[in-house]
Amino acid sequence: MVHPILKLVAQRIALGLVLLWAASVLIFIGTQILPGDVAQSILGQSATPVSLANLRAELGLNDPPLTRYMIWASGVLHGDLGHALTNGQDIADAMGKRLGNTLFLAFWAAVISIPLAVSLGLLAVRYRGRWPDKLISTVTLATVSVPEFLLGYILVYVLSVKFRLLPSLATINDGMSFGDKLYAISLPVLVLVLVVLGHMMRMTRAAILNVMQSPYIETAELKGLRPIAVIARHAFPNAIAPVVNVVMLNLAYLVVGVVVVEVVFVYPGMGQYLVDHVAKRDVPVVQACGLVFAAIYIGLNIVADVVSILANPRLRHPK
Repeated sequence: MVHPILKLVAQRIALGLVLLWAASVLIFIGTQILPGDVAQSILGQSATPVSLANLRAELGLNDPPLTRYMIWASGVLHGDLGHALTNGQDIADAMGKRLGNTLFLAFWAAVISIPLAVSLGLLAVRYRGRWPDKLISTVTLATVSVPEFLLGYILVYVLSVKFRLLPSLATINDGMSFGDKLYAISLPVLVLVLVVLGHMMRMTRAAILNVMQSPYIETAELKGLRPIAVIARHAFPNAIAPVVNVVMLNLAYLVVGVVVVEVVFVYPGMGQYLVDHVAKRDVPVVQACGLVFAAIYIGLNIVADVVSILANPRLRHPK
């Protein structure tokens, strides 16, 4: 007999695969209904009707949409993301390095933001209703309210132009040392940390405050435990499920939602790669990037679901 937890995990994975298939359909439809002619954008306005017709036939644009989708999906299942229309490069090879750069940026933003958000959430609960709680909540709410691009330009002006502390462009390459790479990405990492910090902190604070109403918390307080010990040892472990959920959602944002930040700082990641080829109307690249982003987002949500199930007995035994 299958263990209940394994059954729940299998259900989540199956649902994730269904969502990924649905996302692939939406991505394909979205790229097909874009205005303009792919062949015309590749050959330019001076192309003859004959050359346009030949290129459309070569790219399979004359085939029915269902046939084109099946060919594309079959290639994806075999690990073939196709070739870029603009330069003929293999998309998987070109995307690999870009994805590595995006994960590098997201990793360091997560390393800084997650412990900081949890610590600030615990601190806000410890001093709830007092000036540290109000200060933390006000500052994090302000950072959540400011768009990423505006926050990025403000930091560039202050830290790069005014005080010349950090580089305004986050250009990295293989020849750079590890320290040089960290210095180059310092500004985009700072922007990403400020963007996700507020959401994670406020959700951590709300989850712990919800647990603080429980009878066992009152019992721990009556035993004479210090407030910070009650929060850290009794409240936080029981609030871990919603905290993990919000952390995973923000990790997904750090990987998927970095498009604006990468464009602002001209960072050679997936977001910049996507924007460059959207401008060129390179449909295979746009489809591949969209599918990879969808897979990462769905995968991290599945991980959040599984961790929540393992951390919460009520989810492990829903009946």
